Amino acid sequence: MTDSDGCDLAGVVLDLDGTVYRAGEPIPGAVEAIDRLREAGYSVVFCSNTPTKTPAEYADLLSEMGVECGPDDVVPASTVTREYLRRHHPEEPTYLVGAPSLAAYFEAAGQELTDAPDASVFVASWDERFDYDEMQAALDCIGEDTTFLGTDPDRTVPDEDGFMPGSGAIIAAVAGTVGRDPDRVLGKPSEEAARAVLDRLDLPAERCLVVGDRLDTDLAMGADLGMATALVATGVTDPAEVTHAPVEPDYVLDSLAELPDRLL
Repeated sequence: MTDSDGCDLAGVVLDLDGTVYRAGEPIPGAVEAIDRLREAGYSVVFCSNTPTKTPAEYADLLSEMGVECGPDDVVPASTVTREYLRRHHPEEPTYLVGAPSLAAYFEAAGQELTDAPDASVFVASWDERFDYDEMQAALDCIGEDTTFLGTDPDRTVPDEDGFMPGSGAIIAAVAGTVGRDPDRVLGKPSEEAARAVLDRLDLPAERCLVVGDRLDTDLAMGADLGMATALVATGVTDPAEVTHAPVEPDYVLDSLAELPDRLL
């Protein structure tokens, strides 16, 4: 398939919260747009920076909304982080500030989680229980030789009332407490996340389009690797911000519902 700019696109990477749905409800026209893209021959993979669900849980959520989806179609920050840990720190005790579901997901893959201050890896993520005690734990645990990781950089996440603090807010609190930036922040726009979605699509970057509501994560990931990019106005970013942004989208859309008409 060739888009309006003459680029031979074959794969679409879709952000979830703020792009396909918001506060758990599908954005009008989004489900139909995904169906049209697939009917036209595009491969679709979903990529979320929200680290609280597994691929299977995301697949169930999307299926309930009417989107045909299996676990292999979803690459969340939880998976990108888990794969990074298993590749680089498989035998190292890990302290996690994160949701219970993320802890269970890590442990299911064999990662050893510990509350001890001598953990050699410290992972910061979204956790509604985050408090002063967790900042004290970070101060006790993170030294010069400790690997400090974040699951994703999203400072806020859309919800039914507007926005709520995300992983990025907690990572920043930990970094401020210990006086040190993370060694790696996984999820979008990291190279690890980009490579994961490209592996799922089995396509080169120049044949893929990233669609999302954030310039600094969704679109930055695509632009860094040479993918086409599309910004939707249904989430975090106001399209008016585009004129001052370092990433210039190839498409600016009111919503995902417009995308098929722009590509087909």
